[in-house]
Amino acid sequence: MTEIDKEEAEQHIVGLLHAMHIISRPGMEDTPKRVVKMLEEVWQGEQYSNADIAEMYGKVFPCDTNDMVVVKDIEAFSYCEHHLALIYNMKISVAYLPEGHVIGLSKIARIVDMCCKRLQLQERIGHDIVDVMTRIVGPNVAVRIEANHSCMTARGIKKPSSKTVTYTTSGAFEQDTEFNRFQAALQ
Repeated sequence: MTEIDKEEAEQHIVGLLHAMHIISRPGMEDTPKRVVKMLEEVWQGEQYSNADIAEMYGKVFPCDTNDMVVVKDIEAFSYCEHHLALIYNMKISVAYLPEGHVIGLSKIARIVDMCCKRLQLQERIGHDIVDVMTRIVGPNVAVRIEANHSCMTARGIKKPSSKTVTYTTSGAFEQDTEFNRFQAALQ
């Protein structure tokens, strides 16, 4: 993991505020420090590869069933790499078909969070989650993401009720039968 140069980052925040003609006023003295601390937290996933995340959360348990496992509506947020705008009201559902072992349910939510804690595209979030999960549980993984993008809802076109929905699948979920079972499980 690369150490973040907090002092340099704080100076860039000061420079940005200055360039935008935002004058420091009471209450803003520590704003650069607070912004850097916040960004360090919400972009924590930038410090890890998908392989690192799989290693961190890859503990599995033996299981003799091949029934589909679905963790539905995991709440998350991310930041768009194009505008640094918030991707919010995100609900992520992850499904997989066990192959002799299962992963702890909380680990799936942790994988989702870490993949979202990057400057992202919604489409890449789905691919990252599938990549991490397939490294842990095998090739049969599906992810559905529904989210609002503030670059669509709060700026530009300003369509506040617009949502983006993406599906990312691998293995058996690329076949209609398993994909339809996944769809039904989300109802």
